[in-house]
Amino acid sequence: MNADDACRLYLITPPKLDPDAFAGDLAAALDASDVACLQLRLKDVSDDEIRRAVERLMPVCHERDVAFIVNDRPDLAAETGADGVHIGDEDGAYADARAAVGADAIVGVSCYDSRQKAMDAGDAGADYVAFGAFFPTTTKVPKSKAEPEILEAWSAMTVVPCVAIGGITHENCGPLVRAGADFLAVINGVWGHPEGPATAVRAFGEAIAANRPG
Repeated sequence: MNADDACRLYLITPPKLDPDAFAGDLAAALDASDVACLQLRLKDVSDDEIRRAVERLMPVCHERDVAFIVNDRPDLAAETGADGVHIGDEDGAYADARAAVGADAIVGVSCYDSRQKAMDAGDAGADYVAFGAFFPTTTKVPKSKAEPEILEAWSAMTVVPCVAIGGITHENCGPLVRAGADFLAVINGVWGHPEGPATAVRAFGEAIAANRPG
């Protein structure tokens, strides 16, 4: 998962899915345009359901050199051999997550609209920080509302990559790309696209290219 000095797409799964049925949509999405990673974010499911999803979906990602990250659960990320974990306020301390997944794994941290949280996470060694929500979202109730200026300020002060999240679509992502987001985290903007996820990913690729600074 590399920012490569250019904004890239960071896909997050729907909260409910059938791994076998979803694998085809995932492959089509990843083949459509550049994608940096997939975060598995399932809600109200058993550990075995998470394990089954990892077993089915992680190979689809790795065959395409796309990183696979587990949300919330450093223990399952380590157990299943995922590339990393993403944690928020309620998922334990960064140090505990790092200890669980190891020095070489990716650990990302939700920082909402707080530069202080992001600085603390970056100083501790987080591989990326996530800011949001930038737009209204139906996926979850956001804890905060963020503005593109936080991306500009963050990019000017540090090299730790930043992820923008929250209601992002190919139609509204331009200001976030121009503000310096390294990654755009997207759920419904891809999986809920009326013409399918592959069309959505291609549209994101075009929007990112059109708004890339410089």
